[in-house]
Amino acid sequence: MIRKGRSHDQATPPSGRAKMISLRGKVCLVTGASSGIGASTALLFARLGARLALSGRNEEKLQETSQGCEEICKEKPLLVPGDLTDEARVRGMVEQTVAHYGQLDVLVNNGGILSMGSIETTTLEDYDRVMNVNVRSLFHLTHLAVPHLIKTKGNIVNVSSVNGQRSFPGVLAYCVSKSAVDQLTRCAALELASKQVRVNAVCPGVIVTELQRRAGLDEEQYSQFLQRCQQTHALGRPGTVEEVAQTIAFLASDAASFITGVTMPVDGGRHAMCPR
Repeated sequence: MIRKGRSHDQATPPSGRAKMISLRGKVCLVTGASSGIGASTALLFARLGARLALSGRNEEKLQETSQGCEEICKEKPLLVPGDLTDEARVRGMVEQTVAHYGQLDVLVNNGGILSMGSIETTTLEDYDRVMNVNVRSLFHLTHLAVPHLIKTKGNIVNVSSVNGQRSFPGVLAYCVSKSAVDQLTRCAALELASKQVRVNAVCPGVIVTELQRRAGLDEEQYSQFLQRCQQTHALGRPGTVEEVAQTIAFLASDAASFITGVTMPVDGGRHAMCPR
């Protein structure tokens, strides 16, 4: 109840009616949509009624994601493929999306890479490559998208990692990059809150994708890596891309209208565990 004499805040709270997760009519740009979490997010967004712009480096796989989305929602997504470290291509992703749909409501910064290496074995080239893809390109795309998100009072969901919240040996550059993503998420959330643009992140634990294989694990090593999740994750298993996508969809939807600056673990409890 608002007492008499109190002025109404500029940001009017939503009604008390229950909200279902929906993205109907929202224009959503999803990076890294050619596989894994990004592809699963795109498919779920299609089911939730979003109008999609999809980016990825593997154009063949991106087409497969697009076809899956089109089968669900009967609308062909806009494809804006390209390397996230290519500044011109990144500018084009935003410009083409807004030119095609007339607006931008949600940005999902999912594109990223993993590189194995310690402080002794990580080369400067390796470090720069991880930081350029996982942090610099994310900053650049966010910077370009923000003016359009302000117009729609939209929001951003970054895909970070439990590696940004906890320290693990052997993946130093990746851990550093994801810590930076978490801090970027919180800073941007505070800076954009007065403009009613929300910024959040999901922080997955081990998820069954191609990420580790691309980083160099062979099949036997990857199998052993997944088996270790019985001990390294409180729920005793790795997660699925669908579980992460569901959390992204929640944060992107109006059901999360009072949530910003959150780095939400989706990790089967791994962030809360300590060795004993």
